[in-house]
Amino acid sequence: MSEEFADAAVKRRVVRSTPRFTGHVWSVRTDLVQLGDSDGDEQVERDVLTHPGAVGIIAVDEQLRVLFVRQYRHPVGALLWEPPAGLLDVDGEDPLDAAARELFEEAGYRARTWSVLVDAFSSPGGSDEAVRIYLARDLTEVDGDERHVGEGEERDMPTRWLPLHEARDAVLSGRLHNPLAVMGILSAAHVLLGDSPVAPPRPAGAPWLRSNSRPR
Repeated sequence: MSEEFADAAVKRRVVRSTPRFTGHVWSVRTDLVQLGDSDGDEQVERDVLTHPGAVGIIAVDEQLRVLFVRQYRHPVGALLWEPPAGLLDVDGEDPLDAAARELFEEAGYRARTWSVLVDAFSSPGGSDEAVRIYLARDLTEVDGDERHVGEGEERDMPTRWLPLHEARDAVLSGRLHNPLAVMGILSAAHVLLGDSPVAPPRPAGAPWLRSNSRPR
């Protein structure tokens, strides 16, 4: 049997790591990395943006509609329609618990059925950010008196339901740009709207290849 076609975690010796910047969410360091296993192998310097990771939720109802929130994103100067999402910035929190929390806080919904659609490194050439996108089904809306009140850009975010096939078309026509939306919607459309048999989504607790680049 041939070797599985899959990404694999590897360890490379970090000879030296120099902090450059520490911010509210992420930091930047410069690593001197030994590319091979022997002391004489080439060494290169690489700037690394460290990130806590994130989860996104493609919430799909019984009518195959996708739930979006609209949020101002200052770095790109745009209002983006996005799936509910959030950082993995609570120490020790399970990613699935984080996803359920974000769906509740940002959109006011709970889900009984969870599975994994996509795992990705958002910019592996310069950042260790890992994202996991869940498919959430069997949704129930939170009562008004339970609704979470957001802060900053998350205060009073508009929400919208869009048929999954229309959301897919919006991605392919260049009208949606959030990467979690792009990856999640195309994956959900393939799973839920595809004419040919496809692999089912993975279990919510499926193994996750996350960052292996931190200094040692």
